[in-house]
Amino acid sequence: MAVRPGLWPAILGIVLAAWLRGSGAQQSATVATVASPVPGAGPDLLPHFLVEPEDVYIVKNKPVLLVCKAVPATQIFFKCNGEWVRQVDHVIERSTDGSSAGLPAMEVRINVSRQQVEKVFGLEEYWCQCVAWSSSGTTKSQKAYIRIAYLRKNFEQEPLAKEVSLEQGIVLPCRPPEGMPPAEVEWLRNEDLVDPSLDPNVYITREHSLVVRQARLADTANYTCVAKNIVARRRSASAAVIVYVNGGWSTWTEWSICSASCGRGWQKRSRSCTNPAPLNGGAFCEGQNVQKTACATLCPVDGSWSSWSKWSACGLDCTHWRSRECSDPAPRNGGEECRGADLDTRNCTSDLCLHTASGPEDVALYIGLVAVAVCLILLLLVLILIYCRKKEGLDSDVADSSILTSGFQPVSIKPNKADNPHLLTIQPDLSTTTTTYQGSLCPRQDGPSPKFQLSNGHLLSPLGGGRHTLHHSSPTSEAEDFVSRLSTQNYFRSLPRGTSNMAYGTFNFLGGRLMIPNTGISLLIPPDAIPRGKIYEIYLTLHKPEDVRLSLAGCQTLLSPIVSCGPPGVLLTRPVILAMDHCGEPSPDSWSLHLKKQSCEGSWEDVLHLGEESPSHLYYCQLEAGACYVFTEQLGRFALVGEALSVAATKRLKLLLFAPVACTSLEYNIRVYCLHDTHDALKEVVQLEKQLGGQLIQEPRILHFKDSYHNLRLSIHDVPSSLWKSKLLVSYQEVPFYHIWNGTQQHLHCTFTLERINASTTDLACKVWVWQVEGDGQSFNINFNITKDTRFAELLALESEGGVPALVGPSAFKIPFLIRQKIITSLDPPCSRGADWRTLAQKLHLDSHLSFFASKPSPTAMILNLWEARHFPNGNLGQLAAAVAGLGQPDAGLFTVSEAEC
Repeated sequence: MAVRPGLWPAILGIVLAAWLRGSGAQQSATVATVASPVPGAGPDLLPHFLVEPEDVYIVKNKPVLLVCKAVPATQIFFKCNGEWVRQVDHVIERSTDGSSAGLPAMEVRINVSRQQVEKVFGLEEYWCQCVAWSSSGTTKSQKAYIRIAYLRKNFEQEPLAKEVSLEQGIVLPCRPPEGMPPAEVEWLRNEDLVDPSLDPNVYITREHSLVVRQARLADTANYTCVAKNIVARRRSASAAVIVYVNGGWSTWTEWSICSASCGRGWQKRSRSCTNPAPLNGGAFCEGQNVQKTACATLCPVDGSWSSWSKWSACGLDCTHWRSRECSDPAPRNGGEECRGADLDTRNCTSDLCLHTASGPEDVALYIGLVAVAVCLILLLLVLILIYCRKKEGLDSDVADSSILTSGFQPVSIKPNKADNPHLLTIQPDLSTTTTTYQGSLCPRQDGPSPKFQLSNGHLLSPLGGGRHTLHHSSPTSEAEDFVSRLSTQNYFRSLPRGTSNMAYGTFNFLGGRLMIPNTGISLLIPPDAIPRGKIYEIYLTLHKPEDVRLSLAGCQTLLSPIVSCGPPGVLLTRPVILAMDHCGEPSPDSWSLHLKKQSCEGSWEDVLHLGEESPSHLYYCQLEAGACYVFTEQLGRFALVGEALSVAATKRLKLLLFAPVACTSLEYNIRVYCLHDTHDALKEVVQLEKQLGGQLIQEPRILHFKDSYHNLRLSIHDVPSSLWKSKLLVSYQEVPFYHIWNGTQQHLHCTFTLERINASTTDLACKVWVWQVEGDGQSFNINFNITKDTRFAELLALESEGGVPALVGPSAFKIPFLIRQKIITSLDPPCSRGADWRTLAQKLHLDSHLSFFASKPSPTAMILNLWEARHFPNGNLGQLAAAVAGLGQPDAGLFTVSEAEC
């Protein structure tokens, strides 16, 4: 029997309802969705949903309600995870849509419990969908996902307490507990909400870290990270942030009056650590708060008359006279003048002389005497002129030959041949009232040969066998203590604060050297840089950039370590040479380089613009690829700062990869350091990793970082997923540009955390990429065993820098003292053949500094001082000997020293 097409929807509804009233067993049959349309009905009679189910979260054990409404609809039911929900679980309401057509509408509600969701939890997400029927067919609603809301108790990363200096940046990381829905994060400062919209100095990153751009004193507080969602609210442990202020010196007071009103005394000046005063544990000011200096007040001397002269001849006026001068002694230093007359006149004839007028013969006599006197004066001038010309001719004849035909004479011993007045005799004046020098300045050599030559490379060997002892002639106890401290060749004084970033020593006119090991920082004090009779205690200190308030403007960036040498204000008669590394790629078109010096008031001043030096300037700098050598006669705190002139300006960054020596858990951290390519930055990272128990896992690489305002990115790739799992939530980590270019931290780093799938896994193979956006990049191929492989550890074995941090006297120099003096004496005078200091500068590739060398009393001494600073302790003396010996000197015995002369 045929069934009318209009009855199909009703029959389908009856069948479906009967099935839904069953025992509740889950059915997997699919309901047909195609029905014969009503005659004349259009496609618009398909059901459409007025209300669709939406995603919801189950909080604790409370069931959630899903609602669905469709029109026109004759039947409407829910399907959850592909299975129909029983009819008894539905609450259905029938109505019309309220239009003129009166289309039927149905609304259905169901409750979903936590137990229903947990049945499929972990397999797939629980979802429900609404299906509505009409006479024209069926329509499905959107899927609504039902999830169980939760928020775990423990934070993945909590903020840590910090101590930062004023105006330094603060970053407090926070990774909230895992939760569903993901937790929102807010920050509390002393239990008050931190609102970045009200404080432009604060912002919260997408990773929920709290960033304070410049620390203020008001930022000293307890900070708490708060995570919350619809389930719970969690608080991290509070992190105490202390903003400290390092002390700064006030200006010096005026010098006090001399303690002695007559003769030698002392005067002093003082300053206080109040500009600013240290706060919240900030460092106290470094240096002395009182300076003392010797002063001498000249004693006043009253004038006294000399003896009277003899009486003059009796004059025509029947008088004679005598005179005296106020010169025994003459008044000086404010002393009183002599009292009384300086001329005494008396009658010489007992008043019996007749006064007569001068006759013509007397006038002629006076004129004759004047003429004779003028002639004698002219004759004397002619004789003086002739003598001067002869002396000049003699000097030009022996300008250089005096030392070309002689060897060295020993100290305090005169030449054997008195008939040769031009033998070079080196007799240092060591007999001052402060110290006397006793002992040989020539190296003792064993062997039968009585002479040795410079050209063979052994002449310039350091003083090895000889002892060089300083004896003090003052009877005071302070002088005796000085003798005991300088009784050995290699004098070393231990640092008072036990720091590895400081060297300290006591020096006199013999000079010496200070070095901070493994930093590339040294201070060369040439001979006679300290005045004779003076003894100075000199220090050399390396500072951390974050501890020194060096303000950088615009495109400026710090290229070198910040180094102090002092004490400031000491008197030096020759420049000392401060050597330190830098990480710039010097180019006149890309950089404007400045040497900065900190004043007594604490402000930084540009004391030298490299490339624009003048010979008369107080400072001079020899800039090389990785180091700079600063000539200065004023000690203080220095730093090399570069200002980028174009985006081509680059800094050298050294990239190092460290990982734990021993891995005791499933997690394994790879730390990537980005630090300035200087020895001091490398030393600090190596010391830090030794404390952390880390080891180098790849050979260091150099990255050229441009002034392009682009950030530095780091990423890890090709991690074998069957053995390891990367815990990095994003595709790369990023270091902001200004942290590298303008920041105070020299060794930024990022950490990649990997998790082993199995505790027995020991082999790791992956790639780490480090690159600047639109710039240079480096790739590290890691392939090693995390428990056994230590093949890169030896790359960071710190090299010795030639001995102890403080060297005093001849032991501090590669060139023996007598050889140095002979080179200086022979090359300082100009030579028409070109065999002088200018040629030596060209051979040593220092000819760009000729004007500076020429401005000094001894150009050769400046060249040799720079050679000592650049090549100690591993300089090639043979090359220097070849350069000196190849200057074209006519006498082959110029640099010959005999054993007897030592």
